[in-house]
Amino acid sequence: MNRKDLLNRLAPCGLDCSRCYAFADGEISILSKKLGQLLGDFEKYALRFSDDLPIFTHFPSFRLLLDYMARVDCLGCRRGNCRHPLCAVKNCHKKKNVDYCFQCTEFPCENTGFSKELKQRWIQRNYRMKEIGIEAYYEETKKLPRYC
Repeated sequence: MNRKDLLNRLAPCGLDCSRCYAFADGEISILSKKLGQLLGDFEKYALRFSDDLPIFTHFPSFRLLLDYMARVDCLGCRRGNCRHPLCAVKNCHKKKNVDYCFQCTEFPCENTGFSKELKQRWIQRNYRMKEIGIEAYYEETKKLPRYC
């Protein structure tokens, strides 16, 4: 994969934007659209099924979430659409003139805006990218679940 494609996929923090729930034309969005199409007008059936299977009373909430995930429009963190409101990395990497956090002389730093858990994952991802290279990192992680 070329550098431009990697930059469009991998955020400065090392997360794969293309696997984010909010990424336009990402797999989650595409599959949400497909599932919505396959379900069609299932609402009336869910209501009928709920008499015997109470789980179906939650279908309207599920449908709202599914429809939301099918309509997302984020183009990735580097294009200014980061959905993480507290993320400081999306702007910091520009100021530091680096593509990825591990390339910064101050990495790891406190300027992330991440929770403790996310910060640990950020550090691990960036050390791994530094260790094996960005392309190898992408190949190693591209099929792993984004949310683990």
